Amino acid sequence: MRKLPIYFLIDVSESMVGEQIQYVEDGMATIIKALKQDPYAIETAWVSILIFAGQAKTLVPLQELVNFYPPKFPIGGGTSLSRGLGHLMFELRKNTVKTTLERKGDWKPIVFLFTDGVPTDDARTAIEEWKKNWSNTANLVAISFGDQTDATILSELTEHVLYFNNASEQDYKKFFKWITDSIKTSSISVENNASGFELAEIDNDTIQKIDLTKHNHPAAYHDNNYVVLTAKCQNSKRPYLMKYRKFIEPSGFSGLETRAYRLVGGFQIDNSYFELSDESQIDTKINSDELIGSPACPCCGNQYGFALCRCGKIHCIGHEEVSTCPWCNSQGSYGFGDGSFDVNRALG
Repeated sequence: MRKLPIYFLIDVSESMVGEQIQYVEDGMATIIKALKQDPYAIETAWVSILIFAGQAKTLVPLQELVNFYPPKFPIGGGTSLSRGLGHLMFELRKNTVKTTLERKGDWKPIVFLFTDGVPTDDARTAIEEWKKNWSNTANLVAISFGDQTDATILSELTEHVLYFNNASEQDYKKFFKWITDSIKTSSISVENNASGFELAEIDNDTIQKIDLTKHNHPAAYHDNNYVVLTAKCQNSKRPYLMKYRKFIEPSGFSGLETRAYRLVGGFQIDNSYFELSDESQIDTKINSDELIGSPACPCCGNQYGFALCRCGKIHCIGHEEVSTCPWCNSQGSYGFGDGSFDVNRALG
């Protein structure tokens, strides 16, 4: 049976933690439920979910819709687009059935790439490989979650670069309905022996094509739209992330602005975070004066989620006289100081 392979290549870097990754999780469940009820999609579409952060992996192997159950999404450190693309191309080589004299192969695979930031590595080699070997044999749609993504990089992969205004839960519902409708129209197209790739109509409020003339490629390989700090709970030893979002405000001097990062929240994660993280680039620091707010520990509820050990790692503290760092097991008493300090940040 000829199949229409649908791949979702999803950024699960630290900046996606919180509501964003939950909405993606819920949205994928909605897509699968709707497609299972569509007579064309159920006959032709096979779906796979690939994820990437500092590392990349297959979350759900390519399979028929009838057997597909939406997964839980982990979070990882970094945004290695090169590893994400490399893993996608590996899966395409492994799974795509090519046309031969004896039989017709699969229809052109369709890839939906979701990302909300900038790559934290040099993706040029992977992009060149994609352009050389896959740009004519697969259809790729790149979607920027918010307006802070490096659209210039995405435009080197595909002409289909879209901006998703991910401002509310309702926006996510509209977006995933558009994804569902695009898969449905593509399924109808292949059944009718047409192109097999037809995106649904764009409403230009929730989703719109990006004007690539207004985007520049950032020089640094880290995401400055967010600051994410990695920490551990002193009591449960579980990891958690503290997420800060960039904001710009007038400095008080004519024509000058200051950049700072305001707390979004603290989010409990599991140890799969370290498996998906890029540990080769961890010496990137942020000064505490640039960070506004500190959460309670999302794991145990300790009042202070931002205590810096002498080992350089962050953990939570409560009202105990002596605290134990869950990273290095050092013990000590903590106090409050007036000065600022540098702390290691995740790549984003």
